[in-house]
Amino acid sequence: MLQLVNIRSNRDEIIASLKKRNIDAEALIDEVIALDEKRRSTQQVLDQNLNESKKLASEIGMLFKQGKQEEAQAAKSKTSDLKVVTQELDGVLKETESKLNTILSSIPNAPHSSVPAGKSSEDNETIRTWGDASDAPHHTPHWDLTSKYKLIDFETGVKITGAGFPIYTGRGAKLQRALIQFFIDEADAAGYTEVIPPLLINEASGFGTGQLPDKDGQMYYANEDNLFLIPTAEVPITNMYRDMIVDEADLPIKNVGYTPCFRREAGSYGKDVRGLNRLHQFDK
Repeated sequence: MLQLVNIRSNRDEIIASLKKRNIDAEALIDEVIALDEKRRSTQQVLDQNLNESKKLASEIGMLFKQGKQEEAQAAKSKTSDLKVVTQELDGVLKETESKLNTILSSIPNAPHSSVPAGKSSEDNETIRTWGDASDAPHHTPHWDLTSKYKLIDFETGVKITGAGFPIYTGRGAKLQRALIQFFIDEADAAGYTEVIPPLLINEASGFGTGQLPDKDGQMYYANEDNLFLIPTAEVPITNMYRDMIVDEADLPIKNVGYTPCFRREAGSYGKDVRGLNRLHQFDK
């Protein structure tokens, strides 16, 4: 989520940067700035009223001790008036903060300044390549290979659950398991700590890594428990450090984790979902 101090200081730069993502955020950014000004001014008046109330409370006791009943009662009356105003201001502050956080959570992160503008993948720039795809001896689609060698059973997966839930069989299952173990071992040798996280997360964790609120339609949801199936292991692993300040001396923190992952992939169709593309359950 974009930081308010950054939005206030770099309004034009952020608006221009978001346009690289084909997002016209000028109205939202200006609304954020206006709400932030309202929040800050309301907080300032609220703090002043609270300080005044404390000061009056101290004076009331002194006035009663000095026998100045009339002045003491006037101070008490003023305290009561301040309490009413303070409650109103507190309500305004909470409402303003709620609106502000809602808008902030809807604005995506701005890309790095080095990222080129583009409307589609056709505008992508090639940064680096390895090998030459044209040298491949054949171009057999993976779904034909998995069928020929009986590595994956897509049809039975559809019968048991539905499309996007393949069954790995025989050498396919062994290959899947071997690849997982290979990459975990490679990461371990490179100094990473293996983590086996929960497969379900709460709403705060989903918000913490940006899946919520805008990607809730892509996540499987357990309504009775208000929990979400994870779309990737990064979500629970990253949330291990949510609401924490990590000491620089403890950096870098290097974790690796394998989990089954679950995504609804709503809106995907055609060639984009054939074979192992756009699965609803996969290992990662």
